[in-house]
Amino acid sequence: MSGAAPEGYDPHAFEPFAVTVDLAVFTVRDTQLHVLLVERGEDPYKGRWALPGGFVLPRESAGDAARRELAEETGLSENTVSALHLEQLATYSDPDRDPRMRVVSVAYTALVPDLPEPRGGGDAASAGWWDAGELGALAFDHDRILADAQIRIGAKLEYTCLATAFCPPEFTLGELQQVYETVWDVELDRPNFRRKVLTTPGFVQAAQGSPRRTGGRGKPAALYRAGAATTLHPPLLRPEGRST
Repeated sequence: MSGAAPEGYDPHAFEPFAVTVDLAVFTVRDTQLHVLLVERGEDPYKGRWALPGGFVLPRESAGDAARRELAEETGLSENTVSALHLEQLATYSDPDRDPRMRVVSVAYTALVPDLPEPRGGGDAASAGWWDAGELGALAFDHDRILADAQIRIGAKLEYTCLATAFCPPEFTLGELQQVYETVWDVELDRPNFRRKVLTTPGFVQAAQGSPRRTGGRGKPAALYRAGAATTLHPPLLRPEGRST
């Protein structure tokens, strides 16, 4: 298939603009929701904190750019990045969102288990996990992107199995419950939560052959892995009147 423009079509008839990707990456640390931020090492907004991201290269898809930028700007390995749950969130196209030129951003969100401290790379001076409830103003329109991403993950936890993406490969039901309580900012009834999880087909499966996890008082807790299901039937709804 030829890459030449069709006859009569002028590719210079429209003003060019750039396409970027921005990533809202969440994890649960110390019972708090944290987001991955990078300190900008260049203008505009040099020294300000922002979501990881960057420009999409000419022969690159937005998804490939998102994975590349996440690896470059955080120091996470390619294997780690490829295993993350990364999904497209929305497109942000306000003409004045970037002072350099017209820039359209395709935003992604990722849910990850607790990871080691990242290191800045590319044009990022540094990178780190920040408590999502204690952030100052971010660069560009990243406050809006981050708010939209939090709403998305809070809703998806009700009708999908994505909560397990916050957990290590083997986890206790208490750790899974902590994910819901942290993202939703609620306190759930332990026996009721356990019953809902274990009676939902394909949500979790027992980690056969793995020793129970000890710690604290009481008997050791059984370990589970993510099940084969991707959606929850019935959904696991957050308590009424509470939202993130």
